Amino acid sequence: MKIALLGYGKMGHMIEVEAKKKGFEISATIDSYAKDASHFISSPADIVAALQETKSEVVIDFSHPDAAFENIKAIIPLGIPLVVGTTGWLSHLSEVQDLVAKHSSSLFYAANFSIGVNLFYKVVAEAAKVFSSYDDYDVALWEAHHNQKADSPSGTALELAKLVLKNHSGKTEMHFDAFHEKPKAHQLHVSSTRCGSVPGTHTVFFDSNADSIELLHRARSREGFALGAVHAASWLFDGLKKGSVQKGRVYTMEDMLS
Repeated sequence: MKIALLGYGKMGHMIEVEAKKKGFEISATIDSYAKDASHFISSPADIVAALQETKSEVVIDFSHPDAAFENIKAIIPLGIPLVVGTTGWLSHLSEVQDLVAKHSSSLFYAANFSIGVNLFYKVVAEAAKVFSSYDDYDVALWEAHHNQKADSPSGTALELAKLVLKNHSGKTEMHFDAFHEKPKAHQLHVSSTRCGSVPGTHTVFFDSNADSIELLHRARSREGFALGAVHAASWLFDGLKKGSVQKGRVYTMEDMLS
């Protein structure tokens, strides 16, 4: 499997290490800033040219939230399986799904590629259901990441918030900004901190007058994210060959872990 890495920052370098451990070839490293990337790009057209030149068989995208959607739109028509770890584009998900179907392509995305985080999602969803029956308990989310992260809240925090809203009848609206008045009962507060070199910490609080319960996931390093992305690329690429994965569809970690 010949993997092109779109985005050659810290995550891109870690993915390269994990992919090579698995015996996969890195066909291209593509970036707008990294001086050690094999291909310097200034537009989505440059990405297309690099992928075609290197005959890449799958793309792993950990680029920048501001460029993610345009990059995805450029790659999908090529029919090359695409794994997207970049956040900030999910408001365009329905359009991306239509493009993938139109071009019989395939795309795999996740807010977080860590296996532990995806199991954490299941725990939080179940907890939200349980606490939903007890009005004495409020719920909120807090996340922290390194000071190089370009967006907030994190994609993982957004996914956790969606799970709480889906499973907790008392919460119907996410609120990301600072409150300047007393929060309304139906608002789910999602707060973010950016500091130092924190790889990623996510906490879900269930709080009452009597006690407080905290569900916490703390990443020790980014290696788990990199390994998960490589697993996703292999799952997508091999699945298309075997027929267990269908062209024209968008997949997530839930599909891979089911």
